[in-house]
Amino acid sequence: MMTNIASQPAQPPQSTLSGDDIKAIADKIIVNVERVIVGKHEEVELALVAVLCHGHLLIEDVPGVGKTMLAKSLAKSVGCTFKRIQFTPDLLPSDVTGVTIYNQKSGEFQFRSGPVMSQIVLADEINRATPKTQSALLEAMEERQVTVDGHTYMLPTPFLVMATQNPIEYEGTFPLPEAQLDRFMMRISLGYPSRGDELTILSSQQLSHPIDDIGQVISAEEVVDLQRAIRNVYVDRLVMEYIVDVATATREHQEVYLGASPRGSQALYRAVQARAALHGRDYAIPDDVKALAPATLAHRLIVSPAARIRNIDTRQVIREILDSVPVPGARAGGRR
Repeated sequence: MMTNIASQPAQPPQSTLSGDDIKAIADKIIVNVERVIVGKHEEVELALVAVLCHGHLLIEDVPGVGKTMLAKSLAKSVGCTFKRIQFTPDLLPSDVTGVTIYNQKSGEFQFRSGPVMSQIVLADEINRATPKTQSALLEAMEERQVTVDGHTYMLPTPFLVMATQNPIEYEGTFPLPEAQLDRFMMRISLGYPSRGDELTILSSQQLSHPIDDIGQVISAEEVVDLQRAIRNVYVDRLVMEYIVDVATATREHQEVYLGASPRGSQALYRAVQARAALHGRDYAIPDDVKALAPATLAHRLIVSPAARIRNIDTRQVIREILDSVPVPGARAGGRR
């Protein structure tokens, strides 16, 4: 029986980028972003890891530390279209996804796309919108599409949601449900700058803001090529077992009410590949897991009420787990 080749889905082309190429490109992006985000190399690297893994990023911190600037500078650096949505209690789902309107001239209904139809979407203060509006992002984040009035529209490639929220102010906010938190690949915090970095920030903004001066480093097509390339990074079976052991330990920890989901293990696996590539390696090591587990898994956990009373947070639980789970002696780059 002959196979209809034309009916089979086309396989995406393989990337020809080498490990050195990926590191060189990533370094250019990081240096460009750090012209705006001063003294936060690790956080900028984590944000880039999320981009390279098709992942969404939640930036949780107090106002004024550069959450919005991180999203804007990263979008400008990688040449992606950028839209910002200011989440407020009166924001409607159609304000995010778009709306179908009737065109009297043509006599047809036309779809007017919302700001989510962009490659990088900044959901600013996402926890200020109602749960109904927050849920408008769920389909977009997981399936890279939106459905309006029964019609499905695909989102551009690459597609990334960067959301910000203030963890201090709770009045007038709606905490993100676990289903939505689980769709964020990472949660990071920028924190306050050091004294020296804050002086640098003041000096750099004397005449204009650095965000106005940075340019594009690579194109959106090159971002897609990078996303393909990191999937070729080798992850040894022992490192995979280490990832699963860490995720399993979150589900069995006595202070945890809800542990990390299998989606969390997958996110950590992809993030490990990206970090290895950013550091010039074509193989992952256990140190990659240790470096990425807090940002990738902590926001997926719910600690027990008793632990919450004792001010035990999820990042502390992850640190305890990383100290207790045995680290494997991985075969660096040893392919079978």
